[in-house]
Amino acid sequence: MNPTRGYWWTAGVIAGMMAVSTALLSRRGRLQRAALAEHIETVTQHAVNQLLVPAESKFITVNGLQLHTVIAGPRDGQLIVLLHGFPECWYTWRNQIAPLVQAGYRVVVPDQRGYNLSDKPSGIHPYRLDALSADVRELIRSFGRDTAIVIGHDLGGLVAWHLAMHHPEVVDKLIIMNAPHPAAYLREIRANPAQQHKSWYVGFFQTPWLPEELIGYAPLASANLFFRKLAVNQNAFSSFDLHVMATALAQPEALTNMLNWYRASVRYRTSFANIRPIAAPTLLIWAEEDKALGKSLTYGLETWVRHLKIHYIPHCGHWTQNEAADEVNAQTLDFLQSNS
Repeated sequence: MNPTRGYWWTAGVIAGMMAVSTALLSRRGRLQRAALAEHIETVTQHAVNQLLVPAESKFITVNGLQLHTVIAGPRDGQLIVLLHGFPECWYTWRNQIAPLVQAGYRVVVPDQRGYNLSDKPSGIHPYRLDALSADVRELIRSFGRDTAIVIGHDLGGLVAWHLAMHHPEVVDKLIIMNAPHPAAYLREIRANPAQQHKSWYVGFFQTPWLPEELIGYAPLASANLFFRKLAVNQNAFSSFDLHVMATALAQPEALTNMLNWYRASVRYRTSFANIRPIAAPTLLIWAEEDKALGKSLTYGLETWVRHLKIHYIPHCGHWTQNEAADEVNAQTLDFLQSNS
């Protein structure tokens, strides 16, 4: 056999085997996701029942989309909206809902667009920050309110920052947990090699189809990796907690559209460029051992946030509200009930 022909024949066989293997793995991942996804109603109801306060799970229409939302607390209580991050869902706030309700607040916890049971518009454009914050604004209005307290973690925190900048009229108070202010993130990602290294995943998530195939191949294993293995306090997540999160990311089209949040943040950077000062009283709660977000992201925010309080939590990883629930709840209630 001609050596050149033999080389290409061998390369073709290897490529074919890789293609078949990839197809088989992809099919196995789809089957595992489907097996989890079909039990979502039962899992959701069980999760709601574990909140220790009366709560309902319903769908609310905002901007033409149906957002699955868990609601609890007195109808006349001051409104609080809790915004989850990646790769979470409403259930990430399980430890905060009851204390807030018991303090008299009306608590609204959506699955944001692209996640879990909420609608998932296709493409990257629908996941721009201005569209995501507009959902929150309309969600507040759907309860007949003009304003709300807004609390966000991770990407939900980015939505909360953006809402407070561009729709300040709807934000009474702002609480952020391990989500960088856009000005600080841009500063650190340009000049801080340590933060550049920590943010490697943002670049990886720009890759088409591969991240969702890897994460979605074994949803339970992925949930265990994201939530328990990356945590400092690994006891913060029970087996049921991981099952709820895995079931959420296993929902049809969820993974691609969850990742599209990251893709939109790179493709549509004007949301980061148009940074405005925030007037709302703001509490930034920051876990100091976050593997993805360095403490330097909390420095120099006074120019952008006029009324800022920062509370650091040592020996705590990225999942702030889960890993240090009691401390987060105490700080949150103290801030909300103060005159600041």
